[in-house]
Amino acid sequence: MKKQSNLSRLMGYAGGHGILTYLSWVLSVMSALLALVPFWYIWRIIHDILEVSPNFSQAGNVTSYGWSAVLFAVISIVVYITALMCSHMSAFRVAANIRKELMRHITALPLGVTEKYGSGKLRRIVNTSSTATETYLAHRLPDKAGAIATPIGLLFLLLAFDWRLGLLSLVPVILGFLIMMKMTGKNMEQKMKEYQNALSDMSNEAVEYVRGIPVVKTFGQTIFSFKRFKATIDNYEKWVIAYTKALRLPMMFYTTAINGVFAFLIAGGIIFTRGGVTSELLLNLIFYIVITPVIGTTLTKIMFMSEDTMIVNDAINRIDEVLNEKPLSESRVNNVPSDNSITLEHVSYSYDGEKNALNDVSLSIKPGQTIALVGASGGGKTTLANIVTRFFDPQKGRILIGNINIRDIPKETLMNKVSFVFQNSRLIKASILDNVRMAKPGATREEVAHALKAAQCLDIIEKLPNGIDTVVGTDGVYLSGGEQQRIAIARAILKNAPILILDEATAFADPDNEVRVQQALSSLSEGKTVIMIAHRLSSITDTDCIYVLQDGEIAESGTHSKLIEKNGIFTRMWKNYSEAAEWKILNENKGLEVKA
Repeated sequence: MKKQSNLSRLMGYAGGHGILTYLSWVLSVMSALLALVPFWYIWRIIHDILEVSPNFSQAGNVTSYGWSAVLFAVISIVVYITALMCSHMSAFRVAANIRKELMRHITALPLGVTEKYGSGKLRRIVNTSSTATETYLAHRLPDKAGAIATPIGLLFLLLAFDWRLGLLSLVPVILGFLIMMKMTGKNMEQKMKEYQNALSDMSNEAVEYVRGIPVVKTFGQTIFSFKRFKATIDNYEKWVIAYTKALRLPMMFYTTAINGVFAFLIAGGIIFTRGGVTSELLLNLIFYIVITPVIGTTLTKIMFMSEDTMIVNDAINRIDEVLNEKPLSESRVNNVPSDNSITLEHVSYSYDGEKNALNDVSLSIKPGQTIALVGASGGGKTTLANIVTRFFDPQKGRILIGNINIRDIPKETLMNKVSFVFQNSRLIKASILDNVRMAKPGATREEVAHALKAAQCLDIIEKLPNGIDTVVGTDGVYLSGGEQQRIAIARAILKNAPILILDEATAFADPDNEVRVQQALSSLSEGKTVIMIAHRLSSITDTDCIYVLQDGEIAESGTHSKLIEKNGIFTRMWKNYSEAAEWKILNENKGLEVKA
């Protein structure tokens, strides 16, 4: 099957506005040709002046020719503006539809895909790539049509008055065009891709760095936390400097060539006047000196159009890369799990296709049990929790909820079955009421209020100017990390799903908030099947089973007391945790003594 051209792809997003794009080309061509008419009137003005020289007062048509030139210049501008209005109306529709399709598709993708790209890169694809198509359609394509028409009209003008001078004017054009082709070939296309990759990496790391500032400040990481972000900046700097140096000579020769047309004309004038200067030759020479700067402007336009074509090609490839990501398969049969048990059978998952984040993991959680996942960072804890909620599917093995494969459970049914509270729960810019009601859109104010009370949020509501109707993020209304966690827990309480995933839910809570969050979690966890990811080992001593993950595998499992008896990985973790907790308490006590 023949691959669809990028223009055809873009026109597919234009709908009924596509005709405006083609109309803008016609108007742009008309504008370009009309813009050359004033030069003919300039030739007439010079002709009349030279004919009556030195009695310039006898040149009676100069004024009318001048006003005619101004009239055609104004008409050309009006037609060009009309062309841009048409192209912009179509381009805005295309960019808007691309963004809508991307966002619809992204919302249908599993979380694993969005994590693979990173929020910074995805945001750049949605915003910058769609903007590149808008610039291309709104400006570059109409300008390209005009830039093609201009040389044709110029060629007629250059050869119409003196073909010898006309041919001399074309020599630097040909040289400039050849150099331009060298600069904008396949190598340039690859360089443009590298440039966009460098920008995407820098954007992604910038977003991640800003998000991690609270942790950076807490642990005093300074330069170490900046390392990855700085590496992307350094990579971008090296690429830009190397690319600029590579284009130095070609650009210098190109600029010299397109601006060297005067040298060719003067040399030609000297040669052609050996037999004596005629008024006709002088007229044509002056006219060619006036008109030839248009050649350089037109060539430069064409060069930047070639660059923009590569940018839009790269943008469409990036858009396609996201659109080609497949959403998770949907079950057409409404299979409802019989209970809240969770079973993983030989589950493996890899983010990059090389190293497994989970490797042949099997475990079974009975209805109503609370289990904990512990281990070093990168061990696979969050991946395991995410795979249970089907944020992505495993490459090997299967996950069962209530003895039904989660692939065979409709998404809505599964989401009603599972609630989750992440370590960095975020609130949208809306009222507290609407933030909590996201879990159950049809909930009454009384139900929301009950959920907030159960989540220990009454102290938060009391200090807000409009209670639960206060909009978060406006008029200085901001909540701490612990307070946001409690609002997120209220959301989970309102949803009241039988399976609960807690991913380090007390991570950003201060001591006072932590107590309240733990109380809220106790209320939330009652009678539910709970999977906890925890770094604070003191919070999981009473769980039914603790799974220690190491390098994507279950290294140890059992109750807290049994794992301590094994004297293995968990015992070392517990010892280190206890020593750290004692050190913290000791230092806090010292601080109190100093204050006293």
